[in-house]
This record gives sequence, structure tokens and C-alpha cells, in this order.
Amino acid sequence: MSKEDLILITDIGRKYVIGAETIHALKSVTLTIKKGEFVALMGPSGSGKSTLMNILGCLDTPTKGEYILNGINASEMTDSELAEVRNQEIGFVFQTFNLLPRSSAKENVALPLVYAGVKKEDRDKRAIKALENVGLGNRVDHKPNELSGGQRQRVAVARALINNPSIILADEPTGNLDSKTSVEIMALIEDIHAKGNTIILVTHEEDIAKHAHRIVRMRDGLIESDTLNKKITSVKDRLKELAE
Repeated sequence: MSKEDLILITDIGRKYVIGAETIHALKSVTLTIKKGEFVALMGPSGSGKSTLMNILGCLDTPTKGEYILNGINASEMTDSELAEVRNQEIGFVFQTFNLLPRSSAKENVALPLVYAGVKKEDRDKRAIKALENVGLGNRVDHKPNELSGGQRQRVAVARALINNPSIILADEPTGNLDSKTSVEIMALIEDIHAKGNTIILVTHEEDIAKHAHRIVRMRDGLIESDTLNKKITSVKDRLKELAE
């Protein structure tokens, strides 16, 4: 593993036993992702991409193989150890936003800092700064039901960034948004990547995947292809398409 490697997974497999049936969600996956890469993970339902995402995000452990994340062996960790790695190393952005409905934008963004044991005063300062960075400095006290879908996703992005994670894992981040708002969120993700963050984007939408610099396609629990994207779509390109 070189200093540039952020993620190194070797011969990862994941099987689930349901009654008398064994389902091999991942058969054998080997993948390296370097620091600062922007990778799209694609595949149809049942391809294994969600299972791989759960392992990459330390939400699940493999049945076989090894997962090294930023020098840490995450393959054989306990649930509490995985929770700690998740909080320190990974920022999540989900399709459904996963915000606490009765908490303000500031409180939602500060949540990872609660788990990290940061004092309230510092949490509030950092959360407000994070919201300002995603263009929501005037919405810090609004609850999710007082925000648009795009604004909720911006809150989720601010929360993902609050702990300065090694990796941003975005699972269908534009899946519940209209075309214009999707472009705004992709602009935000492009900006985060430009600042040096590593992005793994899980999507089934080709036009969203084209923003990534590398596209990994999965099928039947295996990697079908792993290619560099020679025609990267920028947000400017998408805005032109929408205007036509």
C-alpha cells in the first residue's frame, strides 16, 4: 500500500445466509482508490454496489478478504471500532438526506461532533461555519421541513464535511432532486473534490456518473469494468444541456 492509497480492498466477499439459502452479494472484489480521487460506483440492482458501499462506509464487514482504509484494517473490527472509524474517517451523503426532523440545520450538522465529544460552543461554531460554506448561513435555525430538497441535501453535505473526513461517500445524492437542484448539488460535490477531498459517488444515473474522473461498474458481485472517464462532464456542461 503506497502513501497515496486511501482505500485498498483485496478479494472482498460478502455472503448472507437466509434460511437454507446462501446469497453471495459480493464474490471477489479487489479495488484501490487513491487520495483525492473522484470515483463513481455504478451497477444495476443486485450488482453488489450497495453491499460494497456498506463495507467501504464501515457499516458492514466482509465475510472474506481485507479492507484497509487510510492505513487502518477495517475488515475485522468490532461494531464499536467501526463506529469510531466511521465518525473520524467517513462523511456520508444519502439520497434521503437522513436528517433529524425536529432538529435545526445547525444541530443536524453538529451531530457527528456530539459523538466525537466536542464541546457545545465549539460544535455550534463549526456547524455554522460548515453551513456558511454550503450557502446556508441564513438557514442555521431552520428545521428540515422548512427547507427545500436541495437545501436539505446541502445540510447533509455540511454534516458530511464537519469532521474533515478522509472520504466522502455519496449514495445517490441527487436521486430525490429535480434536474436543476441536482446540478447545484453536483457543483457542490465538484467543489469539495477540487479542495482535495476523496469522493465515492454511488449512482445508477449515467449523467451523474460522468462528473466522476473514474467509473467502476459492478455486476453479479464482481467488478465488470474500471475505467478512467475521458469525457468528464462539468457543471457548466450540464447547465448548457438544461438550457437547450
